[in-house]
Amino acid sequence: MPKEKTTIAKLKRGSMHFEVIINPEKAVAYNQGRASIEDALYTDTIYHDAKKGTRASEHDMHQLFGTSDPHEVAKIILKEGHVPQTEDMIKTQIDQRKRQLIDLIHRSVIDPNTGRPHPPQRIETAMNDAKVRVDPNQIPERQLHDVVQQLRVHLPMKFETRELFIRIPVKYVGRTLSHIKQATKVLKESWDNDGSLLATVEVPAGIQEELEAMLNSTTKGEAEIKTLGAK
Repeated sequence: MPKEKTTIAKLKRGSMHFEVIINPEKAVAYNQGRASIEDALYTDTIYHDAKKGTRASEHDMHQLFGTSDPHEVAKIILKEGHVPQTEDMIKTQIDQRKRQLIDLIHRSVIDPNTGRPHPPQRIETAMNDAKVRVDPNQIPERQLHDVVQQLRVHLPMKFETRELFIRIPVKYVGRTLSHIKQATKVLKESWDNDGSLLATVEVPAGIQEELEAMLNSTTKGEAEIKTLGAK
């Protein structure tokens, strides 16, 4: 059996084990909707034990999967079973998750001494110094508070949410409204007599500067932005 770039995906149904030989990277891509089942499979043979070459019978497949089509059975194995990943794949996932966490921390947490977010590079250095272990299988939001707790030994950090008042002249509303709604929690929205947008929004303190820069750039400095409070 080939060793390079192949592994065995496994699924137990009833008392039986079903296995299929796969390309692990393409199998993950298939589960994410980025590849076909044909790309994911090294062979379309379904086994009870791939290492021994023991094939699953059509009867067993039909009885437990409702089909004897090997591609359809393979799809179920990849979706519901165990799909091993290579060390390179796991490292790539950890790196991606780490970048997402750094971005989330940058946007959600401020330096209480300056009231501004920590630069991403500073956060990454602190994560390395603290030897933070990133879980590639858990979304960043679930890891955020635990990671920040570890980083507080190396960096002063504070979660803060700010309430802003925003006024956008009518001629720029079309270019800015969707971004405002995506980037903030809109608490109150109304319209001035001249058609200008009046909004009270809530944002993580770390993205206030980014939001203000975008609005000022889009409106050529005509946006009105005031900080109403923080919590």
